[in-house]
Amino acid sequence: MSSRRSRQSGASRITDDQIIELVSKLRQLVPEIRNRRSDKVPASKVLQETCNYIRSLHREVDDLSERLSQLLATIDADSAEASIIRSLISQ
Repeated sequence: MSSRRSRQSGASRITDDQIIELVSKLRQLVPEIRNRRSDKVPASKVLQETCNYIRSLHREVDDLSERLSQLLATIDADSAEASIIRSLISQ
């Protein structure tokens, strides 16, 4: 397979070199892969771990949102604490 070959996807094209570069960037971003000693992680595994990592981030965001909602429900809406939380949320 030539690294110069292009893949047609709708109106855009992506080369094998670009795919290799993107997979390399994912390797650096996903902790499960970044923390491994070996650089010999196949691209399919990188993509699988990336999906798992994104799912875990979604769960974490959902959990934090729920905890924040619970916290806001327990404090006075006009309090300094509520004001601080609202300012953090709006950033």
